[in-house]
Amino acid sequence: MASSSAPISVLVFNGDQYHVWAVKMKTYLRGHGLWQYVEEEKQVPQLGPNLTLNQMTVHEEEAAKALRALSCIHSVVTDQVFSRIMACETPKEAWDTLKEEFGGSNQTRNMQVLNLRREFEVLKMQETESVKEYVDKLMIVVNKIKLLGEEVTNQRAVEKVLVSLPEGLKQKFRP
Repeated sequence: MASSSAPISVLVFNGDQYHVWAVKMKTYLRGHGLWQYVEEEKQVPQLGPNLTLNQMTVHEEEAAKALRALSCIHSVVTDQVFSRIMACETPKEAWDTLKEEFGGSNQTRNMQVLNLRREFEVLKMQETESVKEYVDKLMIVVNKIKLLGEEVTNQRAVEKVLVSLPEGLKQKFRP
């Protein structure tokens, strides 16, 4: 596992592109063994009697992880965003506050998905663009849909590319 003193190289969240930031931050916290303190608000079990030094050390390390998770979240937001979560006492509370404020309501997300699906359906390859350029544009839309929690299968994306190809290129892909 990575050292707890490793610098954070996650995108600093300024209120824009919440879904991208959330994916990066979740991955970072998982990589450092801290995500369960955000996701589940994991509690450190109470200590029993007759403890060994090792048990006390492990308990202290576990207790520090929740604070480290909160500190990680605090350190990758701008001061303006921090002011919204500075009163949160747990990493889960801070995460949920950011998600509620910047992730959008279910209705907002549903509208975004609807608009992105429409954009996906009407996207056509231009005669002047390469297949790579078209696929790149298409995958940007697909990934935005996925970030909002909706599924677009790889098969559907490939079908969209094949349907959108100019006739000359389609001939190359037919059996």
